[in-house]
Amino acid sequence: MSPYAAAKLFANWTTIIYRKAYGIFACNGILFNHESPLRGLEFVTRKISNGVAKISLGLETKLLLGNLAAKRDWGYAPEYVEVMWRMLQKEKPDDYVIATGKAHSVREFAQRAFETLGLNWKRYVKTDRRFLRPLDVDCLVGDSSKARKELNWAPRTDFAKLVTLMVQEDAKRWKECLEGKNLPWDAPNYPSEARILTRAMKM
Repeated sequence: MSPYAAAKLFANWTTIIYRKAYGIFACNGILFNHESPLRGLEFVTRKISNGVAKISLGLETKLLLGNLAAKRDWGYAPEYVEVMWRMLQKEKPDDYVIATGKAHSVREFAQRAFETLGLNWKRYVKTDRRFLRPLDVDCLVGDSSKARKELNWAPRTDFAKLVTLMVQEDAKRWKECLEGKNLPWDAPNYPSEARILTRAMKM
């Protein structure tokens, strides 16, 4: 439903063709959404965790989001990197879907994120049509049964824990910023965050 998706489909089949035609050891890892505190702020999960952290510290008053009903299969990025390594240890290359098999909505993510810091998400979250995609997929859920069986892998970090660790890390970064210790590692790369940094340093 997007040029990005079309590009991934092209890469998938290119990998298969080169593997079959030239005997190259190449695997496709079809990874569903995988998140961590290192996620860019342009992605909704980090936008939420970062927004909640700033609101909790008085640096922001609201969080603007798009489609709250969209559901995604969210996993923890370090565990997905682990399974990438496992693919490459196999005697023969193959293709694997990596996912948790469970879907949660953007609304659920936001609610859990605010609850982590004792806040009511309904007081702060506003929907904005600017953040609605022209084409969107209502629900994405992956079937990783092949990877679980052949690679002896399974996700260990559940949805609630994933949201919590992302929010806590962003809250820690902004708290340290206000204390004059460290700047949030990626904030200077985003104009909106840089403005908050300037304001925060004056507080």
